[in-house]
Amino acid sequence: MLGHRGSRLAITFPEIYTMQLQALFEAALEVTEVALEIMLPLVFDAKEIVFLKNIIEEVHQKTAPQIQYKVGVMIELPRAALQAATLAPLVDFFSIGTNDLTQTTLGISRDDGARFLDSYWQKGLIQEDPFVTLDQTGVGELIQIAVVRGRAAHPNLKIGICGEHGGDPASIAFFESIGLDYISCSPYRVPIAKLAAAKVKK
Repeated sequence: MLGHRGSRLAITFPEIYTMQLQALFEAALEVTEVALEIMLPLVFDAKEIVFLKNIIEEVHQKTAPQIQYKVGVMIELPRAALQAATLAPLVDFFSIGTNDLTQTTLGISRDDGARFLDSYWQKGLIQEDPFVTLDQTGVGELIQIAVVRGRAAHPNLKIGICGEHGGDPASIAFFESIGLDYISCSPYRVPIAKLAAAKVKK
């Protein structure tokens, strides 16, 4: 889940990103109403955002200058959370990718974590699967840092989460307590997420 992926592909092979952006803007021209949001994944530095926003605007002007759009970043690396104050002024929203932020913070891959996390649980070393219920004291603190620093630099910044934790009641309660604007999760988790969110807001 690390290495040459996310925004790094757009930097090393900008033609791929240009093609995707052109398709996106051309599709936006085909509909009467569109709320177009472009999210940059796996970003860890403000310079990446500046570089990629230049590509976005270049394609935008050539393809669909009349279409309005917003740009956001996926906060899924610890450094991105810590650098929230420098990232926030450059974007319209943060989407905190809790799956990858959990992986990169704990150094545990979702691909093989199941092989040994059960032993941790049996020995009392963890109380919950960190990929199901958010690790609030580690990953959660990074999210709080991103929220506080991001909104201090950009008061109107929209912040939400994207990940399986968005369907976990305990995690939803935590997200509500730190003032997130929205949660996103897998379709099959939506009913649970709606119920949990309704209970928290009472």
